[in-house]
Amino acid sequence: MISPSILIVDDSAVIRMTIGEYLRIFGYAIDAAENAEQALSILQSKKIDVVITDIKMNGGMDGLELTGQIKKSYDSDVIVITGHSKDYSYEEAIDRGADDIVFKPFNPEELLLRLKRVLRKRNLTQERDRVLMELKTLAITDSLTGLYNRRHFYHELEIEISRVIRHGHRLSLLLIDIDDFKKYNDRHGHIDGDKVLRKTADLIASCMRKMDSAYRYGGEEFTVILPETDCSSAVKLAQRIRRIIATHFLAVPDRRKITVSIGVTEFNPQDSLSEFVHRADKAMYEAKGSGRNQIACSLRDSDSQSSISAV
Repeated sequence: MISPSILIVDDSAVIRMTIGEYLRIFGYAIDAAENAEQALSILQSKKIDVVITDIKMNGGMDGLELTGQIKKSYDSDVIVITGHSKDYSYEEAIDRGADDIVFKPFNPEELLLRLKRVLRKRNLTQERDRVLMELKTLAITDSLTGLYNRRHFYHELEIEISRVIRHGHRLSLLLIDIDDFKKYNDRHGHIDGDKVLRKTADLIASCMRKMDSAYRYGGEEFTVILPETDCSSAVKLAQRIRRIIATHFLAVPDRRKITVSIGVTEFNPQDSLSEFVHRADKAMYEAKGSGRNQIACSLRDSDSQSSISAV
């Protein structure tokens, strides 16, 4: 178990040594600094759980100013100590970002209890944040494939469309469907079908750039958002995805006929979100209608016409 790391900041060497030696007895890892500037240097180089700082110190920055800097830039809690109870209040210290304040004179046992309380609260906060992050991830992730889910797809597509409208970037979309997947499921069962879905998702993700994002659209359908990408470049990526999936499953017994059909389209500033997605869906069905294991690209030539070509 890693010991909590404590940084003691005080311009008195005696106080730094006294507090440090006492807290080491209880297993804490101790660092010390004689002023705020030195403390910030230590915080830049290592992780500190709690900073214990005097308010009045030599140098250009006092303890409350240091507290503000810590809360702005570092993941550390702060306990301030002061012998000037008439000049500083608990409310003021808390308002400046401190997690607790201890007034001098104090005995070491009191400081230890305050430190344990701050660490306990810190651990609870970190655990809460971890759980919330896990819940957020679960809410936007497809549990079977690990890709983002359909709801998150529409959320992200709205954001990308807004960027296109603001900045004039290109934006393309792929809609990918596993050919004859229902027949495969009926023949081999859902457990084996789930393996195919997971592997297909992995293969799709392996072809993407960092700025691209892939989603399980539903059932055996996947979609990929391609920011700053025109239709020609999107077709090249689609062709790569189509080939890598066909090649992979060709080498796997009983799965050699797994292929995908892909619809490709590029956003037009006059599109609504639903029109954009519908055009990709239309292209995907054109690819299926042309024999499967193909790519079809749908581009709007005018407000009322679209051109579709099999690739």
